[in-house]
Amino acid sequence: MTEKVMNKEMPKISEDNDKYEFTDEYITVEIDGKKHTLYRIRAKKDIIVNGILVAKKGELGGFIENEKNLDYRSNAWVSGDAKVFGDAQVYGNAKVYDDAWVFGNARVYDNSKVYENAAVHGNAQVSGNARVLGNARVSGNATVYSNATVYGNAQVFGDARVFDDAQVFGDARVFDDAQVSGDAKVYDDAWVFGNAKVYDDARVFGNAWVYGNAQVFGNAWVYGNAWVHGNAGVFGNARVFGNARVYDNAWVSGDARVHVNARVSGNTRVSGDADVTDIRSSGDITEGNYVKKAKRP
Repeated sequence: MTEKVMNKEMPKISEDNDKYEFTDEYITVEIDGKKHTLYRIRAKKDIIVNGILVAKKGELGGFIENEKNLDYRSNAWVSGDAKVFGDAQVYGNAKVYDDAWVFGNARVYDNSKVYENAAVHGNAQVSGNARVLGNARVSGNATVYSNATVYGNAQVFGDARVFDDAQVFGDARVFDDAQVSGDAKVYDDAWVFGNAKVYDDARVFGNAWVYGNAQVFGNAWVYGNAWVHGNAGVFGNARVFGNARVYDNAWVSGDARVHVNARVSGNTRVSGDADVTDIRSSGDITEGNYVKKAKRP
């Protein structure tokens, strides 16, 4: 619910700010016990981004706390009921709209977009052509950039990075120093954390966890309730799923399958068309040695 300013000092505006002005409509929000008063803005001129009219002269925008939240020398814009406050900054050709929130020390810039009910806060940065939408949250020191997309109820936080054409969505979590890049996708209730990396065309989904220094890449999939951790690697067209665990320095590659309750650890190498189910392997095995080969359905 918004209110009209009554006996309240409006935020100051620079003399050379010919981009927007503050209106007397304001809203108060409270974060971590601190109240912030945000004012709706109005465009003082047509605002054009990459040849597209973003706001007409006289059109109302979203809410900001003060002038530093929205750069008036660039084409960045805040619209709808979006809110930008604290020490957060929106600049470049970035857009924040719908009911999105950007606050804390967050930065949204370049051609990036934050919209719907998404929130970017802490020291997080969203840049390049990245998009954060839905109910997604990007926080901490996390960065989302290039052409990456974070959406649904996904959360990216800590020092995590999501970039290139990667997607994080559903109820997925990417945090700590983890990286998701390339055309990789992390979704459903999957977690990627620690120093883990998921890249290329890899997929991590279901309730799977990839953590430690583990890497999942190529066209590999990790899903179900599977865990990949330690210094393990899953790559090629490999699949790790079910309740399987791959850890230590183990590798799973080629068209191999590790599933059911399998445990693959140590310096184990599983490759080719190998199919590992209930075997607990911790040696230097490859296809055909302590590995049950089966025709995949």
